[in-house]
Amino acid sequence: MTFSGLSSLILALGAVQLSNAASIKRATCADGNTVTNAACCVLFPILEDIQTNLFDGGECGEEVHESLRLTFHDAIGFSPSRGGGGADGSLITFSEIETPFHANLGIDEIVEAQKPFVAKHNISAGDFIQFAGAVGVSNCPGAPRLQFFLGRPDAVAPAPDLTVPEPFDSVDSILARFADAGFSPAEVVALLASHTIAAADNVDPTVFTDRTPFDSTPSVFDSQFFVETQLRGTSFPGTAGNQGEVESPLRGEMRLQSDSEVYPRTACEWQSFVNNQSKLQSAFKAAMLKLSLVAQDKSKLVDCSDVIPVPPTLNAAAHFPAGLTKNDVEQACAATPFPALTTDPGPVTAVPPV
Repeated sequence: MTFSGLSSLILALGAVQLSNAASIKRATCADGNTVTNAACCVLFPILEDIQTNLFDGGECGEEVHESLRLTFHDAIGFSPSRGGGGADGSLITFSEIETPFHANLGIDEIVEAQKPFVAKHNISAGDFIQFAGAVGVSNCPGAPRLQFFLGRPDAVAPAPDLTVPEPFDSVDSILARFADAGFSPAEVVALLASHTIAAADNVDPTVFTDRTPFDSTPSVFDSQFFVETQLRGTSFPGTAGNQGEVESPLRGEMRLQSDSEVYPRTACEWQSFVNNQSKLQSAFKAAMLKLSLVAQDKSKLVDCSDVIPVPPTLNAAAHFPAGLTKNDVEQACAATPFPALTTDPGPVTAVPPV
């Protein structure tokens, strides 16, 4: 075939592809929304309901933090040798069994908050947990638009106990538990990006009534968590000596023992997220999709990702909190210097509870 003939063939194939793409028709739902698959139309009333009545009108607040935590605790309840249904909603369906597990301490509040929505909308608990998590994250500036697949069957049994890692577990134990469920160390670090919009409770009894953030910007999805976990710890938000907690660099901020110990083991991957919003978004999005499909047959589910709202953009760069500089970094990645960041002006940063 001559060069001109090959060029003509390429152009013709391109025209066919464009024609096929143009012929794909989106389904129009009864409420006027359009989706790639009509099966996804059932999600729009749920979306409106939870944004209004669960997430306080679309805020990136405590219910979002807790809903995201629930996606993980439900999905990680799977082991090839010990059983469990993964992302099947067993934490709601069998809540009386699973919420008392030590690793699930405090998760009963969001479980009870979500149960009425599951009953009202006739959606499986597994689908609702992952849908609510993806929608909630979309309220947080800087977050990626997470994917969501619809059609998980109801859970048939509770997850085994001790499948959710705890903050006082050893790094070997934590990474082994994740590996057992199919996650690499790099994917573990990506999933820990959830801590940028998270807060702790039930760790320190002296701050039990408040939820203590893991970084200084808990209402936005940014890389501050990965910056501040690498800063030298100096104090506790409450009392010392609590299981699973170590000193943090900022007053009012909590640092989990697991984060402080996973970081040195995965230091270069951890540091690679600092001030790299695009990598942070793409890695978290991929890891969360994998988490949402643990022990599920993706081929039997419907891709309804276009129902998930587009998160607000983030117009801010990573920085050192006021009063801290590069001299406060505990460098652990020998291969790459710590990124150059500016320091916020003003008095030393203190983090309020959420």
